Amino acid sequence: MAGNTFGHLFKLTTFGESHGKAIGGVLDGCPAGLELDFEAVQTDLDRRKPGQSAIVTQRKEPDTVEFYSGIFEGKTTGTPIGFAIHNTNQKSNDYSHIRDSYRPSHADYVYDQKYGFRDYRGGGRSSARETASRVVGGAIAKQFLQGIEINAFVSQVGALQLEKAYDELDFSLIESNPVRCPDPEMAQKMEDYIKKIKKEGDTVGGVITCVAKNVPIGLGEPVFDKLHADLGKAMLSINAVKGFEYGSGFEGVKMKGSAHNDQFNTDGTTKTNHSGGIQGGVSNGMDIYFNVAFKPVATVIQPYETIDKEGNKVMTQGKGRHDPCVVPRAVPIVEAMTALVLADFMLLGRGSKL
Repeated sequence: MAGNTFGHLFKLTTFGESHGKAIGGVLDGCPAGLELDFEAVQTDLDRRKPGQSAIVTQRKEPDTVEFYSGIFEGKTTGTPIGFAIHNTNQKSNDYSHIRDSYRPSHADYVYDQKYGFRDYRGGGRSSARETASRVVGGAIAKQFLQGIEINAFVSQVGALQLEKAYDELDFSLIESNPVRCPDPEMAQKMEDYIKKIKKEGDTVGGVITCVAKNVPIGLGEPVFDKLHADLGKAMLSINAVKGFEYGSGFEGVKMKGSAHNDQFNTDGTTKTNHSGGIQGGVSNGMDIYFNVAFKPVATVIQPYETIDKEGNKVMTQGKGRHDPCVVPRAVPIVEAMTALVLADFMLLGRGSKL
């Protein structure tokens, strides 16, 4: 299986399956001499881990990361950083009912067709549990990106949508509720709705907004390696993501060019930021902001019709521990992938004027 490595110079390779002994990764390209805050790494993992509230999967995993290489006396050595997170709370029998059938809109069918073999326990390699390794790599990337602030938050659950612009929100409130929405009133509505959906045995999607502040001018290349192109790839590589838009996004099509253009101030900043901090594929020093759309989780705890390996129609029902809405736990994943992209472009920019 190819495609387990992300990045050009600051590269993360992940390994492991949802119900294997461990998941983990190798982070290559991190410069030497970076003093690591291990508590900060673990804090980001704790934000992603299962069982943290009533509105997420109740699988209980400590998700404690262990580092095996690339670090000496608390600092990076410049060599590959190897790490693992051991799985301790697998319940593989919860998946025995789909040993010979496929969950609709899940990776089950295409995985089996492509490889001729499939680990049906929790989705195996296609499980979102793999993203814990991304959070570790991203947490280290954040520490490399000194001065750059990356904040992601839930801006929509189902039809419940924040109306405030990101610069009207207090990011310090993101972690004040289990939904990770910085508007307390809307957060409560979202939480109540997710609980209702969970009680119905169903799932719901949502949107995560991410803002990167203090990004220097000059990250990205103007042709194939555009900054927003790699950000889009990073986000679309996350399980359940269906869409990515940056800056004015799809709403920009409603505007005339004269209104959409970001007029310059004399210091090179712009009066508006419809560009989302990126022009011509290169960061312009303004805030980078984008939205990431997540579909409803494919596994529903309801009876449904599907097919088995022989193509026969069969009835089955979702079982096990699943998120009724993935977006609250996906917030640190979006931040991690953003950090990995920015760290990569910081290294790619060395040797240029940047």
